Amino acid sequence: MTITYDDFARVDIRVGRITRAEPFPEARKPAYKLWIDFGPEIGERRSSAQITRHYTLEELVGRQVLGVVNFPPRQIGPVRSEVLVLGLPDADGEVVLIGPGHDVPLGGRMF
Repeated sequence: MTITYDDFARVDIRVGRITRAEPFPEARKPAYKLWIDFGPEIGERRSSAQITRHYTLEELVGRQVLGVVNFPPRQIGPVRSEVLVLGLPDADGEVVLIGPGHDVPLGGRMF
């Protein structure tokens, strides 16, 4: 299936910085709770992510990541996920986060 550029443009993918990360023991699969700052236009959003294989809580704080900010919020157990953090599977299917190779301004939109 092919899409048009207008279809792609409707997905609002922005860069944010993880400001806080906590364990999420209530999750069915190992996960963390994340707070991500997307800059003054969007602000801070919460999410959860199954990224425990490659990342510790300490190394996540300060990391820039890409996230879809225009999905409706989704309740995941006791966490209200407000953004979809993007990643790719490694050879074992474990999530590797997607982020810029250099520090960029928060809230920048992917194009």
